[in-house]
Amino acid sequence: MCVTAVESRPAGVALTPSPGGHRPFGARVKAFVALTKPRIIELLLITTVPVMFLAAQGVPDLWLVLTTTIGGYLSAGGANALNMYIDRDIDALMDRTSQRPLVTGMVSPRECLAFGIGLGVFSTLWFGLLVNWLSAALALGALLFYVVVYTMLLKRRTSQNIVWGGIAGCMPVLIGWSAVTNTVSWAAVILFAVIFFWTPPHYWPLSMKVKDDYARVGVPMLPVVASNRVVAKQIVLYSWVMVAISLLLTPLGYTGWFYTAVALLSGGAWLWEAHGLQNRAKAGVTGAKLKEMRLFHWSITYVSLLFLAVAVDPFLR
Repeated sequence: MCVTAVESRPAGVALTPSPGGHRPFGARVKAFVALTKPRIIELLLITTVPVMFLAAQGVPDLWLVLTTTIGGYLSAGGANALNMYIDRDIDALMDRTSQRPLVTGMVSPRECLAFGIGLGVFSTLWFGLLVNWLSAALALGALLFYVVVYTMLLKRRTSQNIVWGGIAGCMPVLIGWSAVTNTVSWAAVILFAVIFFWTPPHYWPLSMKVKDDYARVGVPMLPVVASNRVVAKQIVLYSWVMVAISLLLTPLGYTGWFYTAVALLSGGAWLWEAHGLQNRAKAGVTGAKLKEMRLFHWSITYVSLLFLAVAVDPFLR
């Protein structure tokens, strides 16, 4: 769930505000929005709202959808801002993160820290007072897991960082379900597992593309410490488990024919792409011909289609 941004200036050379320290108000607003990583949050919301339709077996209360969506954005935005605060040292050295607000100087570290903590506290109260306290606890847990467990403990220490750190990205599924029912069911757990096994094969292709960036700053993403062949094999293994788990909803009675058809077709297309990447890696293909980003882009389409089917299926049963 990342956006690659590369510019021509040398890595590690931070941009500075205009002479005299002037930072235009509009640019500052955009910088604070950028701290929340809105394009990543779009994917989180794609997994939250459809689950609310499944939990309600129809159209959920629209006010509840709105408050849950706002709360989810604020909570995830706070986590992302704190992630940028902690990673500001390596962000300045990586091409793909060289335009982030702390690197350019548009936002100071102190401002970023206060902003992230403020969003975290406000979003927890928002969930608790306007949705329910179970959803508030899940959202706070996701924020703390992403910031403390992933960013502070795992990211710079193990190649399994994205595997376990991805748990934070699975939490919106549980939040969406609990917002409607104030409980967590097996359907939510299954979809949680789908996102858990989706995250590594979604992110590893991007990591293959920008592995030099990660190597430069000593972050041991799997493609940095393992060959393309090993990474592609792991992608295929996780992909098969992901598709298999996605098909459990129907035999357990949570979904019907429409979801099953979408899961089979989109999952089949995913496996085709994953095996294609593995075959190219086995053949020793490198560079642009490896086409690793094809799977990365398809992974976003896949999760969008699957969760759209989650939302539509209740109306066709």
